[in-house]
Amino acid sequence: MAKDSNGKDRELQKRIDNDNYMACAVRECYASFKNIIKFLVQGKREKQVIDYIFGEVDQHIEKHDLVREFKMSALPSLYDYFVKLMKCLLDNKKEDSNQVVFLFQDMLEVVTRDIMMEDHSSLLESIHGGSAGHEGRDPLDHPYQLFASSGAINFPVEVTEAWTEKIKRLYLLLTTKESAMDVPSNLEARRRISFFSNSLFMDMPYAPKVRNMLSFSVLTPYYNEEVLFSLRDLEVPNEDGVSILFYLQKIFPDEWNNFLERVKCSSEEELKESDELEEELRLWASYRGQSLTRTVRGMMYYRKALELQAFLDMAKDEDLMEGYKAIESNVEDHSKGERSLWAQCQAVADMKFTYVVSCQQYGINKRSGDPRAQDILRLMTTYPSLRVAYIDEVEKPSSEKSNKINEKVYFSCLVKAALPKSDNSDPVQNLDQEIYRIRLPGPAILGEGKPENQNHAIIFTRGEGLQTIDMNQDNYMEEALKMRNLLQEFLKKHDGVRYPTILGLREHIFTGSVSSLAWFMSNQETSFVTIGQRLLANPLKVRFHYGHPDVFDRLFHLTRGGVSKASKVINLSEDIFAGFNSTLREGNVTHHEYIQVGKGRDVGLNQISMFEAKIANGNGEQTVSRDIYRLGHRFDFFRMLSAYFTTVGFYFSTLITVLIVYAFLYGRLYLVLSGLEEEMITERAIRDNKPLQVALASQSFVQIGFLMALPMLMEIGLERGFRTALSEFILMQLQLAPVFFTFSLGTKTHYYGRTLLHGGAKYRATGRGFVVFHAKFADNYRLYSRSHFVKGLELMVLLLVYQIFGQTYRSAVAYVLITISMWFMVGTWLFAPFLFNPSGFEWQKIVDDWTDWNKWISNRGGIGVPPEKSWESWWEEEQEHLRHSGTRGIVAEIFLSLRFFIYQYGLVYHLNITKHTRSFLVYGVSWLVIFLILFVMKTVSVGRRRFSAKFQLVFRLIKGMIFLTFVSILVTLIALPHMTLQDIIVCILAFMPTGWGLLLIAQACKPAVQKAGFWGSVRTLARGYEIIIGLLLFTPVAFLAWFPFVSEFQTRMLFNQAFSRGLQISRILGGQRKDRAARNKD
Repeated sequence: MAKDSNGKDRELQKRIDNDNYMACAVRECYASFKNIIKFLVQGKREKQVIDYIFGEVDQHIEKHDLVREFKMSALPSLYDYFVKLMKCLLDNKKEDSNQVVFLFQDMLEVVTRDIMMEDHSSLLESIHGGSAGHEGRDPLDHPYQLFASSGAINFPVEVTEAWTEKIKRLYLLLTTKESAMDVPSNLEARRRISFFSNSLFMDMPYAPKVRNMLSFSVLTPYYNEEVLFSLRDLEVPNEDGVSILFYLQKIFPDEWNNFLERVKCSSEEELKESDELEEELRLWASYRGQSLTRTVRGMMYYRKALELQAFLDMAKDEDLMEGYKAIESNVEDHSKGERSLWAQCQAVADMKFTYVVSCQQYGINKRSGDPRAQDILRLMTTYPSLRVAYIDEVEKPSSEKSNKINEKVYFSCLVKAALPKSDNSDPVQNLDQEIYRIRLPGPAILGEGKPENQNHAIIFTRGEGLQTIDMNQDNYMEEALKMRNLLQEFLKKHDGVRYPTILGLREHIFTGSVSSLAWFMSNQETSFVTIGQRLLANPLKVRFHYGHPDVFDRLFHLTRGGVSKASKVINLSEDIFAGFNSTLREGNVTHHEYIQVGKGRDVGLNQISMFEAKIANGNGEQTVSRDIYRLGHRFDFFRMLSAYFTTVGFYFSTLITVLIVYAFLYGRLYLVLSGLEEEMITERAIRDNKPLQVALASQSFVQIGFLMALPMLMEIGLERGFRTALSEFILMQLQLAPVFFTFSLGTKTHYYGRTLLHGGAKYRATGRGFVVFHAKFADNYRLYSRSHFVKGLELMVLLLVYQIFGQTYRSAVAYVLITISMWFMVGTWLFAPFLFNPSGFEWQKIVDDWTDWNKWISNRGGIGVPPEKSWESWWEEEQEHLRHSGTRGIVAEIFLSLRFFIYQYGLVYHLNITKHTRSFLVYGVSWLVIFLILFVMKTVSVGRRRFSAKFQLVFRLIKGMIFLTFVSILVTLIALPHMTLQDIIVCILAFMPTGWGLLLIAQACKPAVQKAGFWGSVRTLARGYEIIIGLLLFTPVAFLAWFPFVSEFQTRMLFNQAFSRGLQISRILGGQRKDRAARNKD
């Protein structure tokens, strides 16, 4: 740019000032160049020359005639020599000393002879000593040659972190050629920088000095999740042949290449040759999973930020010029009597920040030699200010002399990493050091595990603020810098009356980058933690505590029951009860958008469903809790409605929505089967009632999940523009987002309704895995059988009956909309788990799934047999809620099961052989047929048990006779009373629901059925129904799997995010399939 400026300083200045970033970069490069040259040059003569040259340049810069007085065409030559010098400084090898001398002499030659146009020969001759060049000779040959004498140049340099960072930064500024649009290239880095820069323009309180800020603590509950991935965890492939490391390499290809460059390795094999680099590899992988290591690193950024800010508060001008990292290396230079600036910064940071991780099982893990204990100890060693709290169980002799049995004593302990001993080089010996040990009156974990884990450790926290962080969260250095500002919010009255007691923060969901499911969940969560909570806090004033990472007024909550309610079952969603408690005790909850914390979410459909089941269970328990009752009574009318619709009301409305669908279809069933619909067709007032048709059609939009996506549309539009929001919304529809949201509607309805009816909500561990894997058919069946499949089949039977016998609105738009939306709901509830299952339509997977399903359905249960191994064990476990339900729950279950008898009562009168009679005798004969079928099934069951082992021929004869009898009856009915194929289908639609209803009633009355000795028959009947349901679900999936393009379409639909980023998703899904096939052959 200077070379092409035609000798006009003003033109060059204008071109540089057009881009602020360019102007800053030019100034920084010149200042760094000047600083480095002056640091390297130590000789007296050489310093005179350097000072003279820089003085001349600075003088011309001030006069704005640099370009006119100096010849800029030679500047590229100087640039080339200086870049070579930077490379030598980066390598810092002693053998490059001569090369460095040559480079200095060449740069001087270019500056004095080519760039400076004035005559400086007298000065140069006096200091050069008449030298004519250095080509072909050693620079030390001439006694007066510049830069060649011993000690003239400080090289090699004593390396410090601050020096290395300065050299690398200047080297990158000089050599990077990419466009500013592509820097940084990493998408996550761009997102973080853009959010941080945008947040600085938001309204936030001014930050006080670190020593005057409010002190705070961070508390993280931990049970037995992943701490640090072991090398074996990273390399062992799952059943799909995909290892965690392989997955991460394919999902984060640019970050993997950057990592290899950082550790100076060209390949993974080279990396694994060094033990030290293996540790780095484990850390790299753990920082990209949902691990405790990632969380601890993120939270310790708070301390790092406070140290930096304390340095900026307390440093003198000369310290500021040296830089923050320089004071770390200069600690030894200070006199022993004077306290170093670095120590002062650390002390202030320790006073203002405490981090406690409550590792409930740490004591047990230590004694058992669990690797997780060693990993936690490694974290404490890496971060010396980290504190770990745990519950210690110790067996001691009983205090009573008569009782000689040992009793368990419980302690709440706080430990830190022990200081390394100077005489002990073995790091294993530097174990943890106990700070506090507090005896507890008994076992600490009596209620729900997670809140109890928090409650026992809260006494070890310090300060006015307390931030609760879950172990699947992360933090960023740039966000930690804003913590001082956030804590000042506690000193402001946001509503003009009360100070805040809970400060709400927004979250960034960092797991939505690969599959469409993770993307849907990420968008849904993002809209809730931003636009949702923002609206709840102001103007609705009904924001509560929805989990982490809110900051509590620690003193307020410690004196009012703590931050976690831990009563068993009722406090399953322990987080929100802290918000209820705070609001009931006249607290004030606010929400702030200028700071965010990272959060991981589940990425598979099964994990997402289990999470939603847990939330729905928790809302069911909240509905019957006294906290909601008190809030409803103490709020004014508008806050009461706001609180209702933003807590339990959302789930209650979801339940009502699904119940309305049932009521609508059962109402239509009654109209069809009773004959009222035929009469209604003749009534013109009903037939032409357009408003009724429109009202019936409008509910279809709710069912397709359209309204669920509106908050996402608004939030994306607000943050990234409405064009982006609209394109993402359309893309979500193409990736079947309505299918996902309609399916989650069923999950919420089932678990919320079951909790209201029977109670018994329980914590569901969703796992923190992030590798995309194929879920087996049996796994999907176990998880969704009662919540989706049975209900979907019931709605399908209702729609089929309506389709066969219904007449009204056949040509109306309302009929089409209603029917399509309900068929869509049925299809979604039945087949969404297979649609969103990776490799769900791959033929080999289908064959393996069928084998596994057959094995599972036929295995006998018993004591100690897990539900994953046997259908019987799973079936017994599925009825667990009935055992703990009260009389009202059992009566309600029986009453709801009676609906399945409606089909039989109505349909038996619509057969060809019975359509002309309305005699009650027909209904009686239908029950006789049902009991006959059940008797035959019981006979076959008894026969199998008694004759199949020793008298196989007799058993086969009995089965053959039963089959022949059935065929002959069927032929007779078809031949004589003209029974049609439709009659056979109607009989199936009539009798199957009746059998299911009898099954449900028998399960509800299990003690009576067992006493009567019919439980074995009920189990056999249930197994038959499960096999039929499994076949109905499996057949369409297996049929579609025959066509290879279906699998390709599903992969494209499910992983469009990955394809758009150019990721090799086929390799991730396939894994090392070829290698696995080769191993199978061997």
